[in-house]
Amino acid sequence: MREAGPTDAVDGAQPRAVVSPSSTTETAEVLRAAYEGGFRTVVRGGGSKLGLGNPPAGVDLVLSTERLGRVLEHAAGDLVVRVEAGVRLADLQAALAPAGQLLGLDPPEARATVGGVVAANASGPRRLRYGTVRDLLIGITVVLADGTVAHSGGKVVKNVAGYDLGKLFAGSLGTLGVIVEAIFRLHPAPAATAVATAEVAAPGQAGSAVRALLASALVPSAIELDWPGPDGPGTLTVLFEGIGPGVDAQAANTARLLADAGTPGARVLLDGEPGQGGEAGLGGGADRGGEATRAAAALGALPWEAGQLGVKVATGPSGLPGALATVWEVAAAHGLAARATAHAGTGVLRAGLDGGDATTLAAFVNGARERLAPAQAGLVVAEAPLEVKQGVDAWGPVGDALPLMRKVKQRFDPSGLLSPGRFVGGI
Repeated sequence: MREAGPTDAVDGAQPRAVVSPSSTTETAEVLRAAYEGGFRTVVRGGGSKLGLGNPPAGVDLVLSTERLGRVLEHAAGDLVVRVEAGVRLADLQAALAPAGQLLGLDPPEARATVGGVVAANASGPRRLRYGTVRDLLIGITVVLADGTVAHSGGKVVKNVAGYDLGKLFAGSLGTLGVIVEAIFRLHPAPAATAVATAEVAAPGQAGSAVRALLASALVPSAIELDWPGPDGPGTLTVLFEGIGPGVDAQAANTARLLADAGTPGARVLLDGEPGQGGEAGLGGGADRGGEATRAAAALGALPWEAGQLGVKVATGPSGLPGALATVWEVAAAHGLAARATAHAGTGVLRAGLDGGDATTLAAFVNGARERLAPAQAGLVVAEAPLEVKQGVDAWGPVGDALPLMRKVKQRFDPSGLLSPGRFVGGI
């Protein structure tokens, strides 16, 4: 344990101490002592998601998972890994790589830890292929607010007995307990990568292209959209991963499909040696200098910088063009510039807003929510200066689910000591 400093503050709330347990037993002892002392506790992994949610109602103790950093078991033959919460996702992927396997989660934050990814239910472009945390998490160990250790699931995919704590804790943002271990099912790492990328002039054109892709027999790992602003074109990128000849052919077929859907001139990027693989595609020719892998690595970058306002809009793929147009219109009405990216295949839009003061940015959030609500699209503040968060609810309306969520919080953390106030409805 050490005395907390200014860099340990969580959205302006200054803790008194930082403690870094090195095992599940030590974590339980820390939480038991915090429970008995009435200390409000926030869990910190890599710190990449500490800005998510509302400012906490107060923090006495930061519990760091930095010493929970071991890969406990990798059963390569079963495609399963058991890992402590403080392991960085990038380090876990590196540890799995020699076995030709991966965990199908790719949030953009380089510092993300396994526990943080689960607590934030974070995902990236490949959620189209692999799903989200709830699809890959098959076991979890948590420490509850009073120090009780609880387990759920195990090392086999078909766990049917008991409550599924993993799904409950995915996205709980540290409000129900501390995640100390997680068990994931893995996937084989792809042998080859191919990319088809095309310029789109309007959200409607992008929507038509995405609809055509999703209705086809093609199996992309990701469909991503990058749009710097409403005055210029956007870029639609379709990623394929698998066996070389197969992904080459799918990328080439994507170029043809996009042309038929009104988006000609798609460029196909292929890895590998010249002369290998299939036809290069339409409009731009082939590039086999590893550009496909580099293009894939660039996907999913956040459209905002630290300290800017960043919002996430959850809609469906069909609602994405309308949501993007709405964000641009509301931003323009408030004199703001908006850069947008999207997981177009799953309908998740992200926008970074530039310009304006805290009052203007808060007005944008409220105005965009009001315009998006009729389309059943929810807007969450993912990143914002503290002054903006103090003027808006980071989560927005959650409908009739709030009473049930409060009952769950009351059951797991009756004293309200874990990440108080950060979650929806002040949970």
